[in-house]
Amino acid sequence: MDTERTLYEVHQCSKCLGDTEYYCVSCPCDLCTLCKESHVKDLKTIDHDIVSYRDKINYIPTREICVRHHSHVYIKYCEPCQVIVCYSCSDDQSHEFRSFQHGKEQHKIIDIQAAFKTKRQQHRGTIHTIRGEALFYRPVLLSGIKTDFKTCHTEFSFHHLEMLTKVHTLKHLIDYIQTDFMCNYFDFKHIYLKQKIEMIRHIASHQRYTRLYEQSAIKPLTFLLKKTALPKIPLTLHTSQLSMTESLNKEDVIELLSAIQITQRGNRLVRNECLLKLMPCAELHQSLTVTGIGRCFHICCVTSERIWVSDRENNIILTNTTGVAIHRVEDLCSNGGSHTVNSENELIYINRNYNINKLSNDMKTTTVFIERKYSIWIPMCVYWSPSTGDLLVGMYRDVTKYTDTGKVTRYNQSGQLTQTIQQNNKGRGLYSVPNYITENNNGDVVVSDSRAVVVTGRGGRHRFSYTGHQLKSELEPGGICTDALSHILVCDGRTDTVHMLNKDGQFLSYLLKKSLELGEPWSLSYDVNTHRLWVGSWDNNKVCVYRYIVRQDARTDQSNEME
Repeated sequence: MDTERTLYEVHQCSKCLGDTEYYCVSCPCDLCTLCKESHVKDLKTIDHDIVSYRDKINYIPTREICVRHHSHVYIKYCEPCQVIVCYSCSDDQSHEFRSFQHGKEQHKIIDIQAAFKTKRQQHRGTIHTIRGEALFYRPVLLSGIKTDFKTCHTEFSFHHLEMLTKVHTLKHLIDYIQTDFMCNYFDFKHIYLKQKIEMIRHIASHQRYTRLYEQSAIKPLTFLLKKTALPKIPLTLHTSQLSMTESLNKEDVIELLSAIQITQRGNRLVRNECLLKLMPCAELHQSLTVTGIGRCFHICCVTSERIWVSDRENNIILTNTTGVAIHRVEDLCSNGGSHTVNSENELIYINRNYNINKLSNDMKTTTVFIERKYSIWIPMCVYWSPSTGDLLVGMYRDVTKYTDTGKVTRYNQSGQLTQTIQQNNKGRGLYSVPNYITENNNGDVVVSDSRAVVVTGRGGRHRFSYTGHQLKSELEPGGICTDALSHILVCDGRTDTVHMLNKDGQFLSYLLKKSLELGEPWSLSYDVNTHRLWVGSWDNNKVCVYRYIVRQDARTDQSNEME
């Protein structure tokens, strides 16, 4: 009998010969499981939209049987109840399909595939985080855990022996103190008994002389002389013997007790230096032209697809990667870094009256966060700190009237002033005109001043000031930002370049230079999610996105992992 054979076409991965299981909508391309993991980990394609291949061809999977009606399958979704239902579930009054005919109030029922797409869109950020971050951190953490596991026994044995030594020393000291105390206790008891006997004898003699005076004719003067001649018994408390000797003092015991430390447990973290590395040179990823502004005086990244861009004409525009304006604010002051974004994606900006306003993320409500009340200080720049939630504000006052013309203030989430940074360790002013301000990963406050980059610690102590790469060079600082590797990036208007410094102020390289595509770089914003640098031009309304950081190869021992 001939056996009929049917040939099936199997889709292969666009990057290898593996079977296709996923599809990248952004590329577009077919991907197998391994290529999909590499695709979402790569910073070039970290924000791509990847779906399962069956979603691409609108494949309907095996339908789930209703738990209440075994002859029906789930085909609908009730939004208020957040449950899936079938047609027979119409008997349930909470989501009755036929209630339209009777004029009854009905829950909103939608198609199950439409509900799936809506839910997937709502959790798109979480999906990207898991795919792009968690899957990348896993092999790095696994490698560190395996290394710690191998060295744990040796390290623990050493610390265990050290702890036993300290415990035995402490036990010896305690036993010594206890023995010494017990010995002294019996000595004290013997001394006190002896004093008690002498005191009893003294009282008996006193009573005998008193009784003798009352019953006889002894002259009072003779009695008093005899009374005063009685011996005095000194009452001393021998507590000095309880004091510790020089070889056994309180400080030694405290030191031994404090040496035993208990470390609080927490999630294992991986330093960015282990995950990321610099590319040989920056690569242009994308460029866009922002409509509605003349030049990009300051930019602030909201998400990987949206940024706020402002110019010198009091305009600030929210735009996407196509350059189309989504929202416009027209009462912005024309200073430097006059706007920032907090963790709720709310815009915080300085308006024309130099009040610091907050615009809600739905673009409908504007409130005054910090009001300027008849102050000689003018806010020039703002930055919201992701680490503390504080708002850093760079301020300026008229140089013709005052010598110290600039300062940095810190406000908490309630708008209360908590810190002022104005002078260095010698009492001299740190700032002239703070145009842009940001914060580094170690908590340093980094300010782009009129002639230098001024960096202070979180407590306000001056760390360093950067005035240029060469000794005789003059810096004209513009926009400034920091990246995941704690580098300080600052635009130099004199050389039309972007300087890269380490966290201690040492010059590393010229990251970007003036080009035909960008023009003169002036404003900077770093995206912590995709590790891309947004650069705004001084010459025109163009914004370019660069990549200069890549992820390091996170390799794991597959043989050990299978064990």
